[in-house]
Amino acid sequence: MSRLWVLVLAVACGHPADVKQPTGGGTQTRIIATGSGTHTGSAAPLPPVADVGCLQPTCAFHAGAAAYFTCLAGGAGACFHFGGPCAPTDGCMYDPADRTYKSCAKPVEGQCTQWGAACAPQTACMFDPTDGLHHHCDQVTGGACAHYGALCAP
Repeated sequence: MSRLWVLVLAVACGHPADVKQPTGGGTQTRIIATGSGTHTGSAAPLPPVADVGCLQPTCAFHAGAAAYFTCLAGGAGACFHFGGPCAPTDGCMYDPADRTYKSCAKPVEGQCTQWGAACAPQTACMFDPTDGLHHHCDQVTGGACAHYGALCAP
């Protein structure tokens, strides 16, 4: 019976894949994982990969928490996946108490503990409390948006 198990294991595990040399062009080293270990060898050049932009998280206002959090994925005026608390790099934060943007002298855990003068975010992408989405502000007046435009990624 033990010979049968040896035969079953030998068939199931198989022989490691042979690494072959390319027949032309440049070479790249690839690591090939097999059932019996890891082997290195040369392979044909990989095809070009489309340029995909790097993820650029932003710091977005979360209306439900009344605080700012890192937006890991968003668009169409909303953040779909929030990370940890943050403060915008330009220091301009939305104050839900009076629905305006103000400079923040002391941000703590995504909230402002000391407000300053009215401001507008550098991107002009502002939170609209009427629909809960971010829009490009076409006309800023005293830290508030007098005319909202198209949706923007927070």
